[in-house]
Amino acid sequence: MTRVAIVGAGIGQEHLRAYLRLPEQFTVSALCDLDRDRAEAALAAEAATGVRIVGHVSRLFDDPELDLIDICLPPHLHFEVAQGALLAGKHVVCEKPLVTSFRDADRLAEIALQAERRVFPVFQYRFGTAFSRLRALREAGLLGRPVLASLETHWNRGADYYAVDWRGTWKGEHGGAVLGHAIHSHDLLCHLFGPVARLSAVCTTRVNPIEVEDCAAISFEMENGALATSSVTLGAANDTSRLRLIYDYLTAESGSAPYAPAEDTWTFTSRDPEGQERVDAVIQSVTAAPAGFEGFLLEIANTLAGQPATPVTLPEARRSLELVTAIYLSARTERPVSLPLPLNGPGYDGWAP
Repeated sequence: MTRVAIVGAGIGQEHLRAYLRLPEQFTVSALCDLDRDRAEAALAAEAATGVRIVGHVSRLFDDPELDLIDICLPPHLHFEVAQGALLAGKHVVCEKPLVTSFRDADRLAEIALQAERRVFPVFQYRFGTAFSRLRALREAGLLGRPVLASLETHWNRGADYYAVDWRGTWKGEHGGAVLGHAIHSHDLLCHLFGPVARLSAVCTTRVNPIEVEDCAAISFEMENGALATSSVTLGAANDTSRLRLIYDYLTAESGSAPYAPAEDTWTFTSRDPEGQERVDAVIQSVTAAPAGFEGFLLEIANTLAGQPATPVTLPEARRSLELVTAIYLSARTERPVSLPLPLNGPGYDGWAP
C-alpha cells in the first residue's frame, strides 16, 4: 500500500478521484493547499474521509508516514517541490509540464537517481482501451509502418479560464496552448509513431489578450520517415481532441473527447477491405482497460510493487520537454529545427522568452 499526499486541490481533485478508485494500491493521507476552503470542497466532492488538510508542503516532506507526493501545482513550482520531495525520500508524481526547462529535467533525473526514488510524469491520455487495441493490432501484424498522422487540439478558453493570475503568462505557465494543452497529443504522437527528427512551427496569439500563444500549426518529420501535423487553438466553439493515425495497413481514428481520448469510440479501418474481419476480431478480443488517471496510477502501483508495468518515465518527459523547446525555437526563428537538441544549446535553460 502506497501512502500519498496530493499538493494542489485544483487538478489534484481528479488525481484524488483516481486514487480512491484504487483502494488496494493507494491510501491518500493528506491534501495540501493554501486555500483550505478549496481543499475541503475537493474532499467533500469526492466523499474522501480520513484525509487531513495541510497548509504548507514542507510539512509533507517531514512526514515519515508518506511514500509518494503528487504535485498538482502551477508549472513554475514543479522543480522546487519535486526536488524537496525526492530529497525527503519520497517518490514523486508530477503534473505536466514536469519542469520548465530542459536543464531542470536533467537535474531532476540526477536528484532522483541519487535519492533512489522514482519520478512519474503525468501523461494520463496514454491509458485506456483504445490504445490497448492499437497495441494488440500491432502485435498481430495488422498495422505496418507509421505513414502519417493528424492531430487536433481545438479547445475553448476565455476570460474565466485566465482569471487565475498565473495563467496566460510566461512567468506562471511558461507557455500557452502548445505547452498546456497540445502536449498530451504530442506525447501520444511520439509514443505511437516514434521520435521526431525535424519540425517546423508557427505560434501566435489570436484569441485571448494573454502573453503566451493560443494558436499553433506544427509539422513533424519522424525518425522513421512518417509525417504528422498538429493544429492547436483555444478559440474553438467547444473542446475537441482528435487523432488520425495512418499506417501501411490500417487507419485508426479517435472520437473527439477532449480529456480522455482512449475512452472514446475509435474506428480501426483496414486498407484492404478483405482484412477488416481480422482487424475486428483482434479489437473484440481486447478487454476494457483502466483509462486516464486510473490507468496511469495503476502502472505506478505495479512499478512500486516490483511487478511488470509500463509507467510514464522521466526520459519520456524529457523528450516531451525537448519537443516543446524545439517548437518554440522554430516559431521564434521561423526555421525548421532538428532533434535531438544539443545540450547547453539554445533553449536548454528554458523556452520562455
